Amino acid sequence: MADLHDLSARELAAAIRSRQTSPTEVLTHTETRMEALGEQVGAFVTGAPELARAQADDATRLLEEAGTDPDALAALPPLLGVPLPIKDLAMVAGVPMRAGSAALDGLVPPADDGVVTRFRDAGTLMVAKTNTPEIGLPCYTEPEIAPPARTPWDLTRSAGGSSGGAAAAVASRIVPIAHGSDGGGSIRIPASACGLVGLKASRGRISNGPLGVDGAALATQGVLTRDVRDTALALDVLSPPWPGDTASLPGPRTTFLDACQRRETGLRIGLLTTPIITPEAPVHPQARAAVERTARVLDELGHHVSEAPVPFAAEKWHPFLDVWSVMAASAPIPEEAEHLLVPLTRWMRERGRGVSGLAYASAISAGQQLTRETAAAWADFDVICMPTLAQPPAPIGSIRNDADPEADFWAQCAFTPWTSTWNILGWPAISLPVHWAAVDEGPDGGPVLPFGVALGAGLGGEERLLGLSAVLEEALPWADRCAPVP
Repeated sequence: MADLHDLSARELAAAIRSRQTSPTEVLTHTETRMEALGEQVGAFVTGAPELARAQADDATRLLEEAGTDPDALAALPPLLGVPLPIKDLAMVAGVPMRAGSAALDGLVPPADDGVVTRFRDAGTLMVAKTNTPEIGLPCYTEPEIAPPARTPWDLTRSAGGSSGGAAAAVASRIVPIAHGSDGGGSIRIPASACGLVGLKASRGRISNGPLGVDGAALATQGVLTRDVRDTALALDVLSPPWPGDTASLPGPRTTFLDACQRRETGLRIGLLTTPIITPEAPVHPQARAAVERTARVLDELGHHVSEAPVPFAAEKWHPFLDVWSVMAASAPIPEEAEHLLVPLTRWMRERGRGVSGLAYASAISAGQQLTRETAAAWADFDVICMPTLAQPPAPIGSIRNDADPEADFWAQCAFTPWTSTWNILGWPAISLPVHWAAVDEGPDGGPVLPFGVALGAGLGGEERLLGLSAVLEEALPWADRCAPVP
C-alpha cells in the first residue's frame, strides 16, 4: 500500500474497511504530518486532538461491530476514519472559532453547523480548524491571528482564500480532503493556487441548515480534494436537505460519484478568457495556455469547442459590491471589538452600513437580472471553460493593502475576474488543476506553479461537470503530482 498521505479519501476509507490500516493509525500519521508541515504552509489555526481521538475510537468500534460481514461493511459511513478538517468559518461544538479575526477571540460554539454534522455522520475525523482570512472576505489568507496560508508549490506565494488553510492542508498531503466554503470563489481560488479540485455547487444543492439561513444565497459549502471522485463523494454526503429549506434541487440520477463514470459526447463548450468583472485585468499567458490545453483535449474527446462571449457589461456586476458589503456588515462582531478588525473588513462593514434597504433590494434584483442575461448570452453552450484565476498564485502580501482597502478590493477583483459571477448566477463551477508552468524570470524559471481551469454549467449541472471533469482527469492526470514539501 502507498504511504497513507498519498491515498485519496476514498482509497483511505477502503484501506480502513479492509483492515490494511486503522482509524487510530491514520490519525497518528495525520497528526505527525500536521506537526511537521502545518505551520510551514499555514494550514491550521486550532487543533482538536481529543475530539479527533474520540471520533477515531468511534470509527474503530463501528469496524469491530461490522466484523467481516460484507453487508455490514458496505453499510458503514462512506468516509469512516478519514481525517477532514473544518474551515474556521463553520461552527464545531466545543472547539474555539475565531473566523480569522482577533475580534472573535474566546468564541466557543455550543453546536455544530449542518455541514459539520454531515461530515460527522460520514465518519470523518475532525482533526483541526483550518486557516481563513477575517470573516472570509478576501481571496488571500493572511489573517492577523495566524501565519499566512501558503501554496506548497512555492512557499513565497499565497494558497488563496478564503479556504486557503484547507487547500494548503490538502496540497501538502496532510489530509486527503478538507472542508471549504465559497461565496465569491473561496473554494475555486485556493484550488487553483494549490493544484487541487474545487467545486462550487449550485444554489440550493447544499443546505445551510439546520441552524444557518441562505441570506443573499451567494455562498455554499464544499471541499478541497486532489481528485474529482473525492469531490463527487463529498457532494453526495453534503447534498441531503434539512427541514425548513426554502429551496432545493432534484438529486442526482443515482449518485454524484456515479456521475463520474458517465461519458457525454458532443457537448457545446464555450471558451472565455476575457475577464468578466474587470475587463482591463491582465491575464497571464499561462492562464490562457491552461484553457487552450483543455480546449484541445475537449476537442479530441468529440466536443464542439468555440469562443463564448462575455455575458454582460462589467458595470452590471457592481451591485455585487453592495451585497458583499452588507454581508460583511451583518457579521456578528461585538461592538467593543470593532477596532480589532483589519482595514479591509472595517472598510467593507462601514460601506455596508451605508447601503440603503432600497439599494440592497435593487442589488439582489440586479443579480437575478444578470442571471437571465447570462442564460441568453450562453444559450448556445452546455459548459463554459475559463481560467480560474487571471494570474499564478499571488506572492504573500502582494494583494493585501491595509493603507487603501478599496484598492485592495479591486486588486482582488482583477486577480479573480470570473469566480464571483458564478456565485451571483447560483450555477455550479469546478476548478481543475490541468496545467503547471514556471513563471519567474531567470534561467530556470523558478518553481513550477499550478494553473486551474474552471468549468461552469447551468443550474443543477453538477453531474455534467463531474463527468466531464473525470474525463479530463484521465486525459490530464494530476492527482499524483506532489508539491515540493517533505
